Amino acid sequence: MKKFFLISIIVLNFSSLYSQEIEVPKFQLSEISFPVKIKNLHDSTLHQVSVYDANQTLVNEFTFEGNNYETKITLHRSGNYNFVISTEPGISASIRIIPGWLSIVPPLLAIFLALIIRQVLVSLAAGIFIGAIIIYNYNPLTALLRFTDTIIMNALVDHDHMFIIVFTLMIGGVVGVISKNGGTAGLANLITRYAKKAKSGLISSWLMGMVVFFDDYANSLIIGNMMRPITDKLRISREKLAYIVDSTAAPIASVVLISTWIGYELGLINDGLKSIGSDANAYDVFLQTIPYRFYPIAAMFFVFLTSVMRRDFGPMYKAEKRASLTGQLTESNAKIDGLKDNESQLYTGEKSRWWNGVIPIFIILFGTIAGMVYTGILAIEASGDINFSVQNIISNSDSYSSLLWASFTASVVAIIMSSWQRILKINEAINAWHSGVKTMLLAAIILVFAWGISDITNQLKTADYLISILSDAIDPRFLPVLVFLVCALISFSTGTSWGTMAIVMPIVIPLAAKMVEVSHLPDSETHLIIVGVVSSVLAGSVFGDHCSPIADTTILSSMASQCNHIDHVKTQLPYAILVGVLSMLLGDLPTAFGLNPFISIGLIFLVLYGVLYFFGKKVPEAKEI
Repeated sequence: MKKFFLISIIVLNFSSLYSQEIEVPKFQLSEISFPVKIKNLHDSTLHQVSVYDANQTLVNEFTFEGNNYETKITLHRSGNYNFVISTEPGISASIRIIPGWLSIVPPLLAIFLALIIRQVLVSLAAGIFIGAIIIYNYNPLTALLRFTDTIIMNALVDHDHMFIIVFTLMIGGVVGVISKNGGTAGLANLITRYAKKAKSGLISSWLMGMVVFFDDYANSLIIGNMMRPITDKLRISREKLAYIVDSTAAPIASVVLISTWIGYELGLINDGLKSIGSDANAYDVFLQTIPYRFYPIAAMFFVFLTSVMRRDFGPMYKAEKRASLTGQLTESNAKIDGLKDNESQLYTGEKSRWWNGVIPIFIILFGTIAGMVYTGILAIEASGDINFSVQNIISNSDSYSSLLWASFTASVVAIIMSSWQRILKINEAINAWHSGVKTMLLAAIILVFAWGISDITNQLKTADYLISILSDAIDPRFLPVLVFLVCALISFSTGTSWGTMAIVMPIVIPLAAKMVEVSHLPDSETHLIIVGVVSSVLAGSVFGDHCSPIADTTILSSMASQCNHIDHVKTQLPYAILVGVLSMLLGDLPTAFGLNPFISIGLIFLVLYGVLYFFGKKVPEAKEI
């Protein structure tokens, strides 16, 4: 027994001795302070820490007293440094200091390449690779190896990330089935039976865009193809149809509670929140951003407004006047490209039943809500809390599990309904589901790469460097409008809203958090700025993508509507710019200073009505056919 106690004492003393250490980061930016921790010394006397560069030149000294100590220091030049405790020479640590500007190279490279080559995956991969070279001591071979076995694998093995990827693929499968079994065609037929005149035809087209909210591609394909024969008969120009299709595709899919976008958006938001150490529920934050998404909300309203008032201005008015008075639906000699492969995903039979689309969508919507209520209540009960408010339930819910349960159930139900009604054979239904999944595969890959570059910018402390430059130059309350503008420019130039979100979101969430912290704003304003910045990324990306002539949804809207692509861009651009400018001036700016977002939405709607009333012209009614 004595030997046992003696061995225990020796082991404890050895463990205590072994645990004595100086803790510093592996690398750090120059001019940015970083923590230094000294742990588990056995006396409380004064200790001196000396910092030496690679040439053994003393560059810094500081003293401390006590067993455990922490301080922050700043080193101004790049290179390798050693920390040594003078009284305990056996205890040392090393750090590599890199120039601060290197931390912004990976995201800037990703943005630059995206603008030049318009390949989001290649751009993100290049940003990750350059970041890995910087992190792994400028060794390109090591960086190449760590690219796959560390950075990408870390993004994949994260529990929340896997939930988002599987949900994104699942909901793509549901869209594939209900597009193929006639569910969406049935919805179109249900609505379009009321289109008797040009005005009702426009409103029906807009309403279709609101109903087919679950996917922007499906929205463009379905509305363009289903409404074109009706709008042609009512002498509505192809340019106006393409505008309605384009303005209700991405805008509605980006803001609704359930769509092919939500998994992607939640993934980016969740990763951004983690980067600032926030434990906020990503779905809860997503819900809070909806009233601040001024552009997509205003864009959808403006489509409704032009349809109800039957007024237009600029190139759109000329197109509508031409179609209404002459029956010429497009400009003379306009070249029109048609759809080929995409049309194979649409239903071509005679059993187009609206409930085949509504039931799976309702299962996803109400199933997700039920799952969140269930998991939220369980979490509250487990914590012993007695606050069962809606906000508290959502904040404590497991949104990822709820989305996954609902999308899986909807997939099974959609396949069974298709087979049971003999619309599709079981293998055809499964193939339709598989085709829908494949449409979301690229989105899932982009998301993984977005998480990768997010990890890179976190490790390189990009936000810390940017805050050191911008903290004295910009009031953080101007961040939402600046972020909106930046995202609009990037997405317009690249033609991709998702790629823009992937590049910008990992930077701006930590940037906003740091800038607010430095500015010493109250907690309420801190949360407001972060919500505003997230909203601006999501809304600004949609704005630029909506305007861009190289955006996939813009091209798809032109093709589905059988409209000349340049004519579509030319007629749509003035409307989109008007809505975008008002969204910034009356939405992003005043709400960042505390204005209620619903007041901003009301002001935007009012000004849009005024512009259309005073500057728009009444489109002449078509002659009876």
